[in-house]
Amino acid sequence: MNLEERIQESETHIFKAVFPNTTNHYDTLFGGTAMHLMDEVAFITATRFTRKRCVTVSSDRIDFKQPIPAGTIIELIGKVSKIGNTSLDVKVEIFIEEMYTDKRQKAITGNFTFVALDENKKPVKILNSNT
Repeated sequence: MNLEERIQESETHIFKAVFPNTTNHYDTLFGGTAMHLMDEVAFITATRFTRKRCVTVSSDRIDFKQPIPAGTIIELIGKVSKIGNTSLDVKVEIFIEEMYTDKRQKAITGNFTFVALDENKKPVKILNSNT
């Protein structure tokens, strides 16, 4: 499998329903909940790409463009956007889908950086020389 195929195969999609127990006093998804979900999707994406132990080392530039109302469906999409020696970046987007229409719009984007670790919790190369 070449690098582009590996990136494509690791792309992660998760759907969630936004229920009132995850919303704030404006009846929209808590920002912290959105960030938690984004980090989880980014982690799954990084792990699927590397097939190694990965930990979040930073999140960067999380843009909240649209509030996410209760009673909607969200799709989180994680995709590897940059590959370093022992680290990689994952871009995560959240889209809002209304439950009873075809309306869909991008609400949040963010970038997460992960480092791959060996069994001694030391950084390890992500790609082998033959990958």
